[in-house]
Amino acid sequence: MRPRAGRDEIVGWQDARLRVRVAAPPADGAANEAVRALLAERLSLARSRVEIVRGQTARTKVVRILGLAPEDLSARLGMPGAAAPARPVARSA
Repeated sequence: MRPRAGRDEIVGWQDARLRVRVAAPPADGAANEAVRALLAERLSLARSRVEIVRGQTARTKVVRILGLAPEDLSARLGMPGAAAPARPVARSA
């Protein structure tokens, strides 16, 4: 995570880590809340479903996502090697 960036954004993957930037400063937990909000928005989840488990005062964080299968999480965040999201197949009757 990079605080005090120009805007909130998900930069991409570096190895197995997701790199994000947030505009909020790292004071009073503002940057942590910005990370939670950014991930919740990208994953179409409530912010309460995104928890910072470790690294509240560090740039590197461990985040827990509740209510989303690992394969769905990987696909929604564009993790390298993740399967593309399933699409419904149209069948003729």
